[in-house]
Amino acid sequence: MLRGCPLCEAMCGLTVTLDAADQVVAVRGDPEDVYSKGYLCPKGASLGAVDDDPDRLTRPLVRRDGELRPATWDEAFAEVDRLLGPLLAEDRNTVAVYTGNPTGHNVAFTLLAGRLARSLGTVQSYSPATMDQLPQTVTAAVLFGEPTSTPVPDLDATDLLVIVGGNPLVSNGSVGAAPDYRGRIRALRARGGRVVVVDPARTATAAAADLHLRIRPGTDLFLLLGLLHVVLTEGRVRPGAAQGRVSGLDELAGLVARWTPDETARATGIAPDTVVELARDIAGTDRAALYGRLGTTLNRNGTLTCWALQVLNVVCGNLDRPGGMLFSRPVTGSPTTRRPSGPPRPFTTGRHHTRVGGHPEVLGEFPVAALAEEIRAPGPGRVRGLVVYGGNLARSLPDSSSVQQALTELDAMICVDPYLNETTRHADVVLPPPGSLSRDHFDLVLYQFAQRNFVRFSPPARPVPDGMLSEWEILLRLCAVYEGRGPDADPGEIDDEIAASLRSSVARGLDIPVDEVVTGFPGRGPRRLIDLRIRSGPYGDHFGRSPGGLTLARVLDSPHGIDLGGHVPRLDEVIRTPSGTIELVAPRIRDALAEAEPPVAEPGTLSLIGRRDLRSKNSWLHNVDRLAAGPERGLLYLSPADARDHDVDDGGTVAVSSSVGRIEVMVRVTDEVAPGVCSLAHGWGHDDAHARLRVAARRPGVNSNTLTDGTVLDPLSGTVQMNAIPVRIAPVARSV
Repeated sequence: MLRGCPLCEAMCGLTVTLDAADQVVAVRGDPEDVYSKGYLCPKGASLGAVDDDPDRLTRPLVRRDGELRPATWDEAFAEVDRLLGPLLAEDRNTVAVYTGNPTGHNVAFTLLAGRLARSLGTVQSYSPATMDQLPQTVTAAVLFGEPTSTPVPDLDATDLLVIVGGNPLVSNGSVGAAPDYRGRIRALRARGGRVVVVDPARTATAAAADLHLRIRPGTDLFLLLGLLHVVLTEGRVRPGAAQGRVSGLDELAGLVARWTPDETARATGIAPDTVVELARDIAGTDRAALYGRLGTTLNRNGTLTCWALQVLNVVCGNLDRPGGMLFSRPVTGSPTTRRPSGPPRPFTTGRHHTRVGGHPEVLGEFPVAALAEEIRAPGPGRVRGLVVYGGNLARSLPDSSSVQQALTELDAMICVDPYLNETTRHADVVLPPPGSLSRDHFDLVLYQFAQRNFVRFSPPARPVPDGMLSEWEILLRLCAVYEGRGPDADPGEIDDEIAASLRSSVARGLDIPVDEVVTGFPGRGPRRLIDLRIRSGPYGDHFGRSPGGLTLARVLDSPHGIDLGGHVPRLDEVIRTPSGTIELVAPRIRDALAEAEPPVAEPGTLSLIGRRDLRSKNSWLHNVDRLAAGPERGLLYLSPADARDHDVDDGGTVAVSSSVGRIEVMVRVTDEVAPGVCSLAHGWGHDDAHARLRVAARRPGVNSNTLTDGTVLDPLSGTVQMNAIPVRIAPVARSV
């Protein structure tokens, strides 16, 4: 059975072998897959073990007399209705929703996300975006007028790849992920290209680079401003495809005037000559791409950092050019592949504000850092109910101690999750979906960040287990409860309403009669919606108007996927700003730059940064034996100089404290981090005795987010600072 891997953004094609009892025998890379061509990482190889984890829940849990106990599905939905119904009737905004990272890999949720949000009807919406990519999304909205328009590096053609704050050899990349990133870098160098990595740590990617610039944590913005200064003052601006489509260039020079090479060096620790040389390389290389990830987003200047990186791509002519940064054309389309429904509108935020901290809404979300105080602070409008779709808030959110306390103060908590983990153990109802091998898989969201335009559809490898509901039905039944239809309402009615609404939307977009918008999959479920989206997309048959175009049936006939070609320049389609130009200096950017200053370390503190692991995915995969095996990963990396200064040996234990918390953790002394920097992996801390994660509990690690201060946010996106956290360390005596 051929499957797309649902465990990261690389979207590799897999071959899954099952025995007569539908048990997974082996998982291999699909050598004929049009996208990944046989590549496989340890996570994908473990897909069967992830699905067959004996700790996965197979029945709903409902809290009775203070304990979570197994229940029938009807009992579970009746309890959801009993708990949420009164809250929604009184004030829908007293119920919050948290949408976790796994939902982005789940076609049922992505197809139903809009209806779920409208059905619940709350402004209290949260997700990992404000701990991840939201600064990149805001940057796309500010520069290009459309939040989904984040360009990706053209890895297979670039001659200079500059990676800022990313470790794609371990993560496979993100917002521009690729199968076999190491192989692509080897190919880049074989054609004479170069790789530069800007990172405080010597990551696997930095070790493979031609040049590693060990920047001070939290100062990427100021390096990028310094590079812009050199490009502008030396007259190296050459917008290329953006020529005549850019506004604000004259003002930009004034905004970066302060950041001379010497001033940049003082802020970042990168030598002035290196700043000048790198700027000249970027501007002078015909095919160059600057790509940034979590190091650029998870700091107090995350949006400005992402903005400066993309502006540098623009002014050096690397945007919308082969070998530079290109925009995808996903198979189901995007706002920029469809004709505008009206004149472009300015990008705005702050339609709503949080009750306690006054944080503005950004792209429909509040900062995750605000959720705990919205629950804990008394008064009218307090969040009393919480719905969680596949998220482990107790370990993922900043200031975890406060989050965990907040979860105990809710009147109602509903979780859609396959595990009894550190978060769901606080729930009143847990609704477990079956594993990924029991559902259709289609990368509806992730195609917009793919390295090539392609499509692949994976039917289930095995049926939904007896006694379980598909995730599709679980979510539809939740919609019915949210809408006041009751726990026994027919979910098929909502399914039909969603399909009818999509048909009307497609007809308007294509300007054809709605009765001509037909699908080859008339039954209920995800497939008829996917078929409508593919057929109305840029490669679709447009319901007979483009003979030979794609339909879901044709995609199903190509189990190894269909290659739709590499990305091509399409800036005319992408720009959707009111001015019709790439707006380099929006007022919000100008104002924020005036306030931005490099961080200043307090005496005696170190700067804590995160770390990725090849066998990990946030907190998802720590309960799988084959992924949890190997060396201990929940260690604090400390430089030899800092180890000497703090009188700690390799393997010793230190207390690490920040403004909000304290942990004790074992140390690994290594020159992978520079003096003044320490590093800790995210997503660990599986020490909750009430959770049922037996493998993870054997090597629990520590929860780094105990140290994350939720009050330190990027002002433009509300993203929490999870890198460059000031901490103090002290040795802990070994117990005798």
